[in-house]
Amino acid sequence: MLAVKSMDVRDNFKDWCNKVINGETLIVSRPRNENVVIVSEKEYHEMIKAKHNAEYTAELDKSQSQLAQGKTVSFTIEELRAMEADDWTPTQKVIDFMEKMSNE
Repeated sequence: MLAVKSMDVRDNFKDWCNKVINGETLIVSRPRNENVVIVSEKEYHEMIKAKHNAEYTAELDKSQSQLAQGKTVSFTIEELRAMEADDWTPTQKVIDFMEKMSNE
């Protein structure tokens, strides 16, 4: 990880970009400690992917917890197909589940 002043980056932008492309992370120091970090596009995409994976894992953990607590409802394929109809109204199974969830 390299730290440089913004003036140095401005004067040698191409050289700093080449260093970033070759795997360096560049911290550009700015007044009032409003620094920025420059990373390669590849590293940026890896960071975004890792963030999305962490969010997805958290959702899976939440789902597993809900399953363990009995906070789920199961439907047959026929029930799911019936729910697609424009005139579908909640069945007693759905009403009971919603009531159970609202009481917790």
